[in-house]
Amino acid sequence: MSTKHEEFGTANINGLLLKLSMPSMLALFANALYNIIDTIFVGRGVGAEGIAGVAIVLPVMAILSSFAHLIGIGTGTMISRQLGRNETSRVNETAGNGFLMIILISIVFSIIGLIFTEPIMKALGATPTILPYARDYGRIIFIGMFWFPFCVSSSNYLRAEGNARDAMNAMLIGLLVNVVLDYVFIFPLDMGIKGAALATIAGKFTTLVYLAWYFTGSRHLIQFRIEHLRIDKNILKPAFKVGLSGFGMRSSSSVANIVLNHTLGALGGDVAIAAFGIIYKITLFFGMPLFGLNQGMQPIVGYNFGADKKARIKKTMKLGYLYGIGYGLVAVVILQLFATPIFGLFTTDEKLLEIGPRALRIVIAMMWLMGISHASMGAHQAMGKAKSAFVLAIQRWILLITPMILVLPYVFNLGLDGVWLAFPLADLLGALIALGFMYVTFRKHRVI
Repeated sequence: MSTKHEEFGTANINGLLLKLSMPSMLALFANALYNIIDTIFVGRGVGAEGIAGVAIVLPVMAILSSFAHLIGIGTGTMISRQLGRNETSRVNETAGNGFLMIILISIVFSIIGLIFTEPIMKALGATPTILPYARDYGRIIFIGMFWFPFCVSSSNYLRAEGNARDAMNAMLIGLLVNVVLDYVFIFPLDMGIKGAALATIAGKFTTLVYLAWYFTGSRHLIQFRIEHLRIDKNILKPAFKVGLSGFGMRSSSSVANIVLNHTLGALGGDVAIAAFGIIYKITLFFGMPLFGLNQGMQPIVGYNFGADKKARIKKTMKLGYLYGIGYGLVAVVILQLFATPIFGLFTTDEKLLEIGPRALRIVIAMMWLMGISHASMGAHQAMGKAKSAFVLAIQRWILLITPMILVLPYVFNLGLDGVWLAFPLADLLGALIALGFMYVTFRKHRVI
């Protein structure tokens, strides 16, 4: 049985952080790359309306992902702390609760989505022009929601027991299938937006098969067993409190995207919605390595918090901030210099190319600070600080970006520029708030 988790409390922090983060960063980077390729395929094979249709469905997928992270982060960080306290006998009970809850959530979301697809698309801001594309894409995606959440949630368990490479393999296999089928379905088979959706759910199903093989084996600490599928409020209550931050971060972006779609539609029409659909995919590509770094940090922080090894927590956070800011600066410079050719990969539409690159440059101007916000939130999750983690999770989209989106377009008649400016302002303020939270928490637990 695997004992990789024991190195969390003994191995060199820098080497350990890189060892755990790099597979997650690579997997999430590949996922972001897939999102880029998928949008290019849709833009070239279907058109701007197809990109806008996918953009309408994105909040639904993000909300579902929010529930998956609610379960996965809450129970996953609990498992890390249990391992730090050497409570290995409780690990599978915790994982079993998580497995059961995610199965129930998957069933509910899929059924509701299939029944109410069109009303949901309209509520999310689909215009009459975009609605047919959003509806066709959404109906197929709702079928895949039977297995999407399991793929998202359970990867936290692999990382908690030190098997970040298996988590990476599960994602990469699914992405490879997804990209290949994307091309085949959209171009040779001419299936349009439906082909893109079918490729997406087929790729996730491949990931599900890999994870099922992993969890039903006997060589790993965490195992999927029927007898562990039960609801225990003593496990779920604290897990939900911590996982609520993961839910808040993902669902808050969905709420903001709904506001964005309606605001962009009013100020700039379908072209503005499509432009942000591309920008959103590019910024996802930007942010995924930061998520990977965060995922590598969490089991280290959680384990050492459980083992009361404060010096290791402090060093992990310092390195996390350093790597996050360094990566962010390099990425922002590249995107600023090559905004026009990068945007041109997605579309040949002249109207999109007219407003898109300039908007992208504004949106990403301060995103190099996002590493501070992500690392601070992840540390609070790992230490079980539910309230602080939740505030840090929702601050960017709900507390900062959404109010600014509603106000800034009407300040000095900024219009669409007001929408774009909301992002760098939120990233600057968010980093300052995150540092404040981290300082207070470290002082409370005498880490500094």
